[in-house]
Amino acid sequence: MPFSTYKEPLGAIIGHELDIMLNVKKPYPPPLRRPAYPAYPASPRARGALEVHIKELIDLGVLRKVGHNEQVEVTTPVIIAWHNGQWRMVGEFRALNTYTIPDKYPITRINETLTQLSQANFITAMDALKGFH
Repeated sequence: MPFSTYKEPLGAIIGHELDIMLNVKKPYPPPLRRPAYPAYPASPRARGALEVHIKELIDLGVLRKVGHNEQVEVTTPVIIAWHNGQWRMVGEFRALNTYTIPDKYPITRINETLTQLSQANFITAMDALKGFH
């Protein structure tokens, strides 16, 4: 099954493979530091939604609690209210991105993509359970 729901385990997306190359010559993990940005103010309702999202991701094995003596990169989570009343958790990962080696292949030109889509019967945009983890 290519897509996962909360009740199903996370897995690979069928038909899509992605290799992310990291620069391990830099000191990794980076030294423990405070998040680049302080915690954002949130209403009690938003904070509750954030806690639900974090618990869900811990239960799925995507996140884990970090010990006080671990050397890891941390980020400040942000909870965003969608127009339909649902909540979405996002994180700021610019510090982690400094370890990512840029892709050497150019991005496809938009004209080529639109030409390929011109004969399509259906065009969809899907999120495979919380984006790519």
